[in-house]
Amino acid sequence: MPSCAVCSTETTRKCPKCLEKQIDSYFCEPCFKANWATHKLKHLEYNPFPQYKFSGSLRPVYPLSPMRQVPAHIPKPDYAVMGDPISERKLRNSTQIDVLGEKDIVRMREVCRIGREVLEAAKAAVAVGVTTDEIDRVVHEACMERNVYPSPLNYYNFPKSCCTSVNEVICHGIPDRYQLRDGDILNIDISVFQDGYHSDLNETVYVGNVDAAGVKLVEATRKCLEEAIKFVKPGNLYRDIGEVIQKVADAEGLSVVRTYCGHGIGKYFHCSPSIPHYAKNKAVGVMKPGHIFTIEPMICEGDWKDEQWPDRWTAVTQDGKRSAQFEETLLVTDTGVEILTRV
Repeated sequence: MPSCAVCSTETTRKCPKCLEKQIDSYFCEPCFKANWATHKLKHLEYNPFPQYKFSGSLRPVYPLSPMRQVPAHIPKPDYAVMGDPISERKLRNSTQIDVLGEKDIVRMREVCRIGREVLEAAKAAVAVGVTTDEIDRVVHEACMERNVYPSPLNYYNFPKSCCTSVNEVICHGIPDRYQLRDGDILNIDISVFQDGYHSDLNETVYVGNVDAAGVKLVEATRKCLEEAIKFVKPGNLYRDIGEVIQKVADAEGLSVVRTYCGHGIGKYFHCSPSIPHYAKNKAVGVMKPGHIFTIEPMICEGDWKDEQWPDRWTAVTQDGKRSAQFEETLLVTDTGVEILTRV
């Protein structure tokens, strides 16, 4: 027999409105009355792209909550108001890689430390039934408490303070009213801005009980990043990072996304070098002490090819199979690498 969504008591009673929409929504009578104020909001939810042919089972759940506000006293990047990263766009065709001095590196260590704190706060909020918009709220408030700006917010008009990518979403998922389900895998991508510098990191986490194939995908992706980090040291070529990652993915029977790559970071959210994660790429540059960049492999169960939802942000696998990702911000040192986003 079905059970109440709140207290798990056996019941056959359904919400009449949900029944009209052919949604299974069971409640015992006391819980239905007690939770009506919040439950009725579900009747307003909708898929904004009903004509789009989705590759997998995930759907956007709108309406989006309003863009969260940042107090005036928190310093902001140049795109915070108008959505246009003017200073970054001016460098779009440049392959010059900045070498940061000690004062810059100290600032990067601090903003990366804060980024890690924010990600840990977000991870602690993950549970079955929690919406991805609630994760975004936790991220935004954690940023406000630390007086940092959430870098994704209004970057090229992105509407939220972090990215939440579920199952077949490769990256850039927009937090919405989707409720996390048992067995989901969720990537949370955090970037923060303080004192003129950005940090960037992400992790894929388990929601409830994830199947063996999902665990294999996530742990293999984690290994791809770890092996790539070991490769970082002065004199090595940026293009060879992809060789390391591809070898690990191939051994696990997985594929590597080619559309999105790691990147330089610091005064700009995204800058040189570009770091593809697949083999035989044509990335430019040699690692030198003082370089700071991200490695963020996106690994897929099936084919690596991607497509984009009509929101012009959410990247998904073309075959609808799952994708996972991990990311850290790294500093090339005189002898190797420092992982700035790990404390």
